[in-house]
Amino acid sequence: MSRLFSPITFRELNIRNRIFVSPMCQYSSKDGLPTDWHLVHLGSRAVGGAGLVMVEATAVTPQGRISPDDSGIWSAEHAAAFAPITRFIREQGAVAGIQLAHAGRKASTELPWRGGGPLGAKNRGWQTVAPSAIPFAPGHLMPREATSHDLENILGQFTMAARRSVEAGFQVVELHMAHGYLLHEFLSPLSNQRTDEFGGSLENRLRFPLRVAKAVREIWPGHLPLFVRVSATDWIEGGWEISQTVELAKRLKEIGVDLIDCSSGGLVPEAAPPFGPGFQVPFATAVRQQAGIATGAVGFVSDPAQAEQIVATGLADVVFLARGMLKDPYWPLSAARALGVDLTWPAQYERAKNF
Repeated sequence: MSRLFSPITFRELNIRNRIFVSPMCQYSSKDGLPTDWHLVHLGSRAVGGAGLVMVEATAVTPQGRISPDDSGIWSAEHAAAFAPITRFIREQGAVAGIQLAHAGRKASTELPWRGGGPLGAKNRGWQTVAPSAIPFAPGHLMPREATSHDLENILGQFTMAARRSVEAGFQVVELHMAHGYLLHEFLSPLSNQRTDEFGGSLENRLRFPLRVAKAVREIWPGHLPLFVRVSATDWIEGGWEISQTVELAKRLKEIGVDLIDCSSGGLVPEAAPPFGPGFQVPFATAVRQQAGIATGAVGFVSDPAQAEQIVATGLADVVFLARGMLKDPYWPLSAARALGVDLTWPAQYERAKNF
């Protein structure tokens, strides 16, 4: 029996296996609306056998997009545009998830394949907002420090995005608290140098992200799970680190979060993570063991035996695949064969199963 291909249940939602498609920005939206690209990109991973297919970082407000071409869900029009995609994913036996995000000081940037640099107001850009007026890197936009009024608005934007996600047919919501975006910016002392109730001590830096999680949990249906993606460490001295991540995970569990998706880095450009197969898995293990909550491992997980070992030995409960799924939308079908699992293929593709 393969643990990787065994089902897993969160609240009342049963997911057919533990292979989850990681949220990966496609930079292919029009005014935040998904396009045919998204239907094919996400739908093919559902056809390919993944248990959960997660939509990329999806902005809760236009100002929260990483780039002008990012996905968004700030209106009823956006929810309606996602509905055919979630329906197709579910028709293939997978679960449709969405990652809700606000890019904070890393917003208003060009497409990666055009350099990824900051965009000014004359070039499709906009004023960014952050916990403190500290730019991401030299040459990047100076963010405006968020006022208490801004924070109330952003809180409302997250809750409305969660409500629209229900309308769109999503069954899992993940809050993006990683990779140097707004909620991560509140957590790290490197980007949060406020002197009010939202800055300074760990307790204060946790306050706004936890407030967002609590508000979304109250909006999100009680029978459906809520995930949170975190950067377990900033990979730099004086930054956010794993012991604080464990404390955050404990608080999130109390609120009703069901899984912590454990990534790392992204806050500052000078950080130097030790990239390599499974380099982030120990974070998922530490959070799982010390906070007593389900975790997902992500980052350079590409070999079926490696993925099986992660979940079979309890290092994490699920694996999130990114690059592996970009390279092969049908990775789960290939992994099943490699692990000796007789997985049911889509009827339309059955003739190729033993080819």
